[in-house]
Amino acid sequence: MNDITERVVQKTNGQWFRGKGFDMFCPMGPFLVTPDEVTEVNSLRVWQKHNGKILQDGNTQDMMFNIPFLIERVSQGITLYPGDVISTGTPCGIGSARDPQILMMAGDIVEIGVDGVGEQCCKVR
Repeated sequence: MNDITERVVQKTNGQWFRGKGFDMFCPMGPFLVTPDEVTEVNSLRVWQKHNGKILQDGNTQDMMFNIPFLIERVSQGITLYPGDVISTGTPCGIGSARDPQILMMAGDIVEIGVDGVGEQCCKVR
């Protein structure tokens, strides 16, 4: 899942939802895997490229909370059903936190991937 954020709108409104809720934001796929297909969920490389250059490169072992904990915590207040998706955030290195900033522009190519799971490539419109 590509956790896209429109930073200007996010900062203008002072909250996250509006900056993440635009049409065509948050593309998912093209793969879903079952727990038996990925045995080490707490040790997966997660990366993002912007126009061919790696900006984000992390590992699920560096997450603040591990996947089983997140599932347990979320399910305490939300009924989870097969196929539900929990977005866990993004590795360090986002473009808007860099100096100078690297922001997505129309025509840019953004690739994301999780080693052993799959990759996604999107053209910014």
